[in-house]
Amino acid sequence: MTDPRFTYPPEADLPASVDEAITSRRSVRAFLPTPVPRDLIEHILEVAARAPSGTNTQPWKVQAVTGEPLAALVRDMLAAHDDPENTTDREYEYYPTQWYEPYLSRRRKVGWDMYGLLGIGKGDKDRMHHQHGLNYTLFGAPVGLFFSIDRKLEKGSWLDYGMFLQNIMIAARGHGLHTCPQAALATYHPVVRRHLAIPDEEMIICGIALGYEDKSALVNSLRTEREPVAGFARFHGW
Repeated sequence: MTDPRFTYPPEADLPASVDEAITSRRSVRAFLPTPVPRDLIEHILEVAARAPSGTNTQPWKVQAVTGEPLAALVRDMLAAHDDPENTTDREYEYYPTQWYEPYLSRRRKVGWDMYGLLGIGKGDKDRMHHQHGLNYTLFGAPVGLFFSIDRKLEKGSWLDYGMFLQNIMIAARGHGLHTCPQAALATYHPVVRRHLAIPDEEMIICGIALGYEDKSALVNSLRTEREPVAGFARFHGW
């Protein structure tokens, strides 16, 4: 049932079911500048907060940013990205330090699929740098969500956090919005921390770009492959 507080996009742009909301979720890398109302962001977060968490700890902390505060944060993240002297690293390892199969092949394929779509060759370091830098513009999205967690919490709370993040992305689809979850936004955590006054006791996990998809952008035609169920699941007792 639609929420009477909000104006929804045309019916054709709304997922018709939970399955469709999940399967239509993808990482959009070009957004329209169309504003997203604050009350809609609050509603999405309220829905997402129904995510399960061990003993109801609810470990999520969110900073929602738009307008000039977001523009200022983008400028400083881009400056850090373009500074050859900048040596900032994430506070945690998102990826394995040594890649191996089948993960290495999957990683390479999605990277070269996107670069191939955009006509970026293997040796074109300048264009690769520019494309990577678009992460720090949030791909033009009008809303940035930044997520942090209390440093004292353990791995179980990070699992809970993942379910919360997924809920945000699925709830956004129910309102015709798209997202791009971005671990890259944690790379320049000192910049994010300074702009959003996030205390040192919290670790910055990631961000999500949120808005309406620019359907004319070539990069948004990318569709990633998924392993079939038979490739990752085993059934017992059937």
